[in-house]
Amino acid sequence: MQQRLILLAALGSALMLATAFGFQHIGDMAPCKLCLYQRWPHAVAVLIGLVAALFPHRLLALLGAAAAFTTSAIGLYHAGVEWKWWEGPTTCTSGSVGDLAVKDLLNQILEAPMVRCDEIPWELFGLSMAGWNGVISLGLTLIWLAAAFQGKRR
Repeated sequence: MQQRLILLAALGSALMLATAFGFQHIGDMAPCKLCLYQRWPHAVAVLIGLVAALFPHRLLALLGAAAAFTTSAIGLYHAGVEWKWWEGPTTCTSGSVGDLAVKDLLNQILEAPMVRCDEIPWELFGLSMAGWNGVISLGLTLIWLAAAFQGKRR
């Protein structure tokens, strides 16, 4: 049962990543900085899930729970920024500098779309993508915790 819960939680994170990339590449919605921050813990949870599926251990499940909780917290923070409950980072843009000449860098800056963390590009039932990530990832956290304490109910 523990392995099934681990695989379910890891699959959940993989689906969250696939959805985010789908919105980005198919839906043409460029991610903001906070959106990108939410992806990394999901990737870590997927990797932990793969290792824990082969070598189940409570510590790995707890690490998976920590990763899922981290992305949940970032998602809920991001949703609060979108709802104007608090200010977000002042550097909420996407793009990378790399090894560009000054002229090329200026052109890249001028042509890059401004992706703001405090605007909601998509929502469903009153929740933005960040809000849904926060809620769903909290559920994934609970699945990871259930896997960690499977069989230890005393």
